[in-house]
Amino acid sequence: MNPTLTAVVLSLFSAVAYASAAVAQERLAARSSGTGTLRLLARGAWWWSVSLNAGAALLHVAALKYGTLTLVQPLGALTLVAAVPLGARIAGRRVSAVEWRGTALTLIGLAALLVTASGPAPDDVLSLPQALAVAGTTALVIGGLSRGARPGLRHATASGFASGVASALTQTVTVAATDRSNSLLSAQVVLVALLVAVFAAGGLLLSQTAYQGGLGAPLAVVTLANPLAAALIGLSLLGERLQGGAEGLLLALAGASIAGWGVVTLSRSAPESAAVPMDAPMDTLVDDDHPVAAVLALEPGSAAYEPSLVPRQPNSGHLTSL
Repeated sequence: MNPTLTAVVLSLFSAVAYASAAVAQERLAARSSGTGTLRLLARGAWWWSVSLNAGAALLHVAALKYGTLTLVQPLGALTLVAAVPLGARIAGRRVSAVEWRGTALTLIGLAALLVTASGPAPDDVLSLPQALAVAGTTALVIGGLSRGARPGLRHATASGFASGVASALTQTVTVAATDRSNSLLSAQVVLVALLVAVFAAGGLLLSQTAYQGGLGAPLAVVTLANPLAAALIGLSLLGERLQGGAEGLLLALAGASIAGWGVVTLSRSAPESAAVPMDAPMDTLVDDDHPVAAVLALEPGSAAYEPSLVPRQPNSGHLTSL
C-alpha cells in the first residue's frame, strides 16, 4: 500500500479511537460523580477507555512510521470531527448547522494539506544532538509561555508545542527502532524515548491547566499549535518538503487556514464552561484524559435538543475542563 495512504488510514482509525475513548470516559464520569480514583480502577468501562486511548496512541505511532510530520500531525484534527457524530448519536440529538460547517471546513482544509504533504515514507531521523537541541529549545519556550498559575491561551500554546514535539521525537524513535542497521536499545532510541515521555506528560498537564479557564479557545489553540510545532521540525530538520513548489505552498497555507477555521468553529460551538478552581479535587479531572471528552454532551436522557457540544456543569456529573 502507498505509504501516504497507509498513514492517512492509520490516522483516521486513531482519531476515531481517541473520540470513542472520550465518549466512554465522559459517560463513565457521568455515572461516577464523586467516585474516587481507586474505585474507577475496578470498573471495566474505565479500562475499556484506557485501552481505546492506548490503541489510538499506537495507531498514531504507526502512522508516523509511514507518513511525514507535515501529513500526520494535522490529521489529529480528525478527532474533533469524529467526536461530533459520536457525541450527537449518544446524546440523542442532531448535529447542528454550526457543527456541520466546522466539520466541512476542517475536512476541506485537511484535504488541501493532504495533497501538498503527500510523499514517501520518512527515513530521516533527528540525531541525538538535534533531539537534545529541540528538547532544550522547546523547554525554554514552554517555560516562558507557562509562567504564572492562571490558566489561559499561553498554557494551551505550550501544551500544543509539547505534544507536537513529542510526536516529532516519537517519529525518530519509531524510524530508528525499526531500522535494522541500528540497535533497538541504542543510546539514541533510549534517550529520545525518555524525552517523548517527558513532553507527552508535560503536554497533558499543561492542557489540564489551560482548560480550567474555559474550553473553546484553548482547545482550538492546542489543536493548532500541535501540528505547527511538528511541521517546523519536519521542514527544518528532517528534510520534509511540500509538493507542488510555490503553488503547493500557497495551497498548503490556504488548507491550513481553512482547517484552522474549522477547528475554531468546532471548538466554539460550545459556550465557555465555568472555570474549575485550581485546587479542585482530582475526582473532577480523572476521566478527562483527552481534550475531546470535555466538549461532548453525552447524557442520553437529555430532554431538549441541544444545538452544540455543550459541556455540563459539575453538578450534572459531567466534566467541564481538564
